[in-house]
Amino acid sequence: EEYEWKGPFYFIQGADPQFGLMKAWAIGDCDNGGDEWGEEIKLTEQAVQAINKLNPKPKFFVLCGDLIHGMPGTQWRKDQEEDLKKVLQNTDRDIPLVFVSGNHDIGNTPTRETIEDYCKNWGDDYFSFWVGGVLFLVLNSQLYFDSSKCPDLRQAQDVWLNGQLAAAEERKCRHVIVFQHIPLFLRTPEEENDYFNLEKSVRQEIMEKFHKAGVKAVFSGHYHRNAGGSHRGLEMVVSSAIGCQLGEDEHGLRVVVVTAEKIVHRYYSLNELSSQGLDKDLVDMLAKQN
Repeated sequence: EEYEWKGPFYFIQGADPQFGLMKAWAIGDCDNGGDEWGEEIKLTEQAVQAINKLNPKPKFFVLCGDLIHGMPGTQWRKDQEEDLKKVLQNTDRDIPLVFVSGNHDIGNTPTRETIEDYCKNWGDDYFSFWVGGVLFLVLNSQLYFDSSKCPDLRQAQDVWLNGQLAAAEERKCRHVIVFQHIPLFLRTPEEENDYFNLEKSVRQEIMEKFHKAGVKAVFSGHYHRNAGGSHRGLEMVVSSAIGCQLGEDEHGLRVVVVTAEKIVHRYYSLNELSSQGLDKDLVDMLAKQN
C-alpha cells in the first residue's frame, strides 16, 4: 500500500549526533579524544523529545550518519553506541528510525568487517523503502569516498542502485529521495574536491545517474553546518548536526514536507522545534488533499 500516493506527509532528518566529538574538538584532538559525551546525550534527548511532541507525527526520523565519534576499533566506541541506543529507544514507537552509515560508523576506508559490524548494530548499510508513493534510497557514501579495501562491496551497491532506479521508473513513483552521509557537493557541482564532498568524477557519475532517474533531492550531513545547492532539478541538502557545530548554525533538525509537486524543507534549532513545533505554513501544506 505504500506504493500509492495518499497525499502530503513529512519526515524529520537529523545528522551527526556523533557522541564524543564535542570534547575531542574542544581539546583539539579529534583522532584520540572523545572520552566524554554528556553534552551530546542531552542534545539527542532534546531532539527525541521535540520529535515526540510533534503533531501530526512525522512518517519517520532519519539520522544521516556519524552516529558516534569513536572510529572502528577505538576504545569508547561500544559505550557511545550503547548510550545512543538508550536515548533513541525513547523515540515514539509510531515513528520509525532510519539509520545511514557515516565515516565514523564504518571508517574513512571501510572494510568488509567494519561494514558487517555496523550492520549488526544499526541495520543494512544501504536499502530502500517506500512511503506513500515515494521511493527513499539509503546509500553507503563511504563506498564512493574510498572503497579500496572492499571494491566488490561498492560494485554490489552500484548494481543494486541501478536496479532500484529502474524500478522507480517502472512504478512511476511520485518522487525519489536519497539519504547519504557525505554530500555530493556543498555549494556547486563544480567545486573542488574536499574532505566534506565526494570526488569530482564520482560526483558527476552519481549526479548523471540521479538526473536520468528523476531523483529530486539528496539529504546528507557530515559538514556540521547547513549548506547545499542544486543541479538540473536535483537539490543537494546538507544539514547541520544534532551534536558538535563547526560553523554558525545551532544544534538542530530538518523538517521535510513532501507534497505531490515538491519537497519543502526547513532547518529548526532544537530549541525552536521544542518550543513552537512546526510552522503554520508547513502544517497547512500537510492538510491539503492532493
